[in-house]
Amino acid sequence: MLDTLDAAAVRRWCAGGLVALKRHQGEIDHLNVYPVPDGDTGTNLVLTLTSAQQALAMDLDTLPDDGPTPHGQALRLMAQGALLGARGNSGVILAQILRGFADALATVPVVRGRAVAVALRTAATAAYAAVVAPVEGTLLSVVAAAAGAAERADRDELGPVVRAAADEAVRALDRTPQQLPALARARVVDAGGRGLCLLLDALVEVVTEERPARPAVAPGPIQPPAVAVRGSGSPTYAYEVQYLLDAEPAAVDRLRAQLVALGDSLTVVGDGATTGGTWNVHVHVNDVGAAIEAGVAAGRPHRITVTRFADPPTSPAAARPGPAPEGRAAVVVATGAGIVELFTAAEATVVPGSPAPNELLNAVRATGAASVVVLPNDALTQAMASDAVEEAHRFGVKVSVVPTQSPVQALAALAVRDPGRRFEDDVIAMAEAAGACRYAEICHASREALTIAGPCRKGDVLALVDGEVHLIGSDLLDTCTAVVDRMLGGGGELVTLLAGADAPEGLTEAVREHVSRSWPFVEVHVYPGGQPRYPLLVGVE
Repeated sequence: MLDTLDAAAVRRWCAGGLVALKRHQGEIDHLNVYPVPDGDTGTNLVLTLTSAQQALAMDLDTLPDDGPTPHGQALRLMAQGALLGARGNSGVILAQILRGFADALATVPVVRGRAVAVALRTAATAAYAAVVAPVEGTLLSVVAAAAGAAERADRDELGPVVRAAADEAVRALDRTPQQLPALARARVVDAGGRGLCLLLDALVEVVTEERPARPAVAPGPIQPPAVAVRGSGSPTYAYEVQYLLDAEPAAVDRLRAQLVALGDSLTVVGDGATTGGTWNVHVHVNDVGAAIEAGVAAGRPHRITVTRFADPPTSPAAARPGPAPEGRAAVVVATGAGIVELFTAAEATVVPGSPAPNELLNAVRATGAASVVVLPNDALTQAMASDAVEEAHRFGVKVSVVPTQSPVQALAALAVRDPGRRFEDDVIAMAEAAGACRYAEICHASREALTIAGPCRKGDVLALVDGEVHLIGSDLLDTCTAVVDRMLGGGGELVTLLAGADAPEGLTEAVREHVSRSWPFVEVHVYPGGQPRYPLLVGVE
């Protein structure tokens, strides 16, 4: 039995908790009836803790010395990873619980029982503070009960304290249907609370080297982790919006007030920085654009996810293939507040960049449509999309992939979409429009390298056309106008400019003015894209 919680124990706890959540992922998904019966709490908790474990995989010796203890650095890594990868309401709250735990223990020289009790109370307080409208009978009630039991144990021996906390968490979970009518009607316990119980049991196993004896629960079928799983939606709000936000605390306070007026299920958690921190924002709304614009006004939103709530299934049985769906839809892979808003306005479902094949599949199924076109926007995602296409056929969904390599190509494809055509003909028309749109990406070189346009140094401006470096420059505006000239030299009637998150003010207007002077018969469309890494994306049709 461990006498203290050290960095190695933190690593084992995270790994053991992730294994337990994966083992019971299907079961937790099926318990999920509150706040929205969308069957994804188990998936969201797995994704959140996966991100925490990935952060812990970093070499602690290479980190800045931001804490005096190795276990403090490990706990902060775990909490920061969970924050950056948190999915859904449950994942965001779990990230805040881990942050509270880390904040309380980071500077404690030796972590014994009473210190863990203080950490659990700090975690519970932080979790309640993160939720704008706390509701009892949820994950919040379970963590508060665990903290109370640890405090009542009132001893320094680590094992008895973590056992008391885990045992009381299970009892609190059993009480959740009495506290929340939605759970009582469905005859289930709270899904997020169930996940926390598994995480606390994993801590007990690490400390005592004994697995807690619990009544056997038959786990449901494990589903692959998914970002865009949605079974059924809120009766009031049609979209879930979630993003990371780099902002000052005062700006986040104003953001909370704005989002409260827009929707519900609002959860905002931060990394604890007093200035310039990172926050995870989650809300259910009808006005997606307003929710994202509020984030832009507060700071720099990134890793934006917009998910449209679909119609049932809301039960395990309903999750199986049933009657054939109807209608058409589009699923687009994209990153950047402005780009997400453009695609949402075009009635497309947006999946955040670099998804796994199962995430694309779940996004396709969440549309509820019989025919779905996927616009991957990069070569790697395009290769993965073929897996989603094959799997979707089992659920009676016809899926075609339009091989877009850039958001500007996807915009061109969506512009010609016509539901009056046969689906196959529509896909061909979209593919032709995307293929006729040449694209360029302007960025800064991160290191010295040899390109097909010659050698570049770190900090040089690179202009890539159709994925290959064509120009290397020292001035951002000069390189942008030069690459547009080169592309229009091969013909073109329409130029689309997407300004990146780090684009200097006035960049796109300067490029637009250059095109107007040099190419007077070319039409120019300018949008705030908000994409990372690339100050400017260019499309020429």
